[in-house]
Amino acid sequence: MSAINPTTTTYEGLNRAYGFFNERLFGGTLPPCLITMQRKAKAHGYFAGGRFGSKDGAVVTDEIALNPSHFHERSTEQSLSTLVHEMVHLWQHHFGKVSRGGYHNAEWATKMKEIGLVPSDTGQPGGKQTGQRVSHYIADGGAYRVAFVELEASGFDALYVELWAEGAGRAKRKAKNASKSRYTCPDCGLNAWAKPAAPLICGDCGVRMKAPEGEGEEEEAETELEAA
Repeated sequence: MSAINPTTTTYEGLNRAYGFFNERLFGGTLPPCLITMQRKAKAHGYFAGGRFGSKDGAVVTDEIALNPSHFHERSTEQSLSTLVHEMVHLWQHHFGKVSRGGYHNAEWATKMKEIGLVPSDTGQPGGKQTGQRVSHYIADGGAYRVAFVELEASGFDALYVELWAEGAGRAKRKAKNASKSRYTCPDCGLNAWAKPAAPLICGDCGVRMKAPEGEGEEEEAETELEAA
């Protein structure tokens, strides 16, 4: 039995979902696009029209990006609703009238409601339906929910979720750093790291190194991580 390929599972699954929702919600009218996963702060996803293409310029395609940082905290239905939210932007890019960059206008809001996603700047009922930053919620009994139930029943399960909680890596490093202290030679300024109260001697100056109170190796650990 061959091992599961996470990359193939993820991207073929998302491509399958795109095609499925294209047929069910847009009548198969949307052109293919490039689906990527990007960690964009405070966003579940975004759309960028005509962002990618072949080097010779013969082929131009749009991008729909999903933020995988949110897959764990949200249901698959919610995560794929973001895909469809961005598909509405793609639809408008090709067949509607787009407003200024990033603005969600009335045409976009009308199409969203038509396919079963209700625009809301709060993500909850009663929110503003147009504006620069607009999310949505899923309409009960709407076209999107009906389509998703069908997709899920077919065995769709392609979204890998992050096992590291946000900030877990930093917290782990801080816990490790707390067990060490930075020692400095009072004569030449050489730094070294060791357990608290370690009797370190500077090899060049022959004097005992000092550990300033409250200092550890966090700064250097962060630098090495960024450099990697």
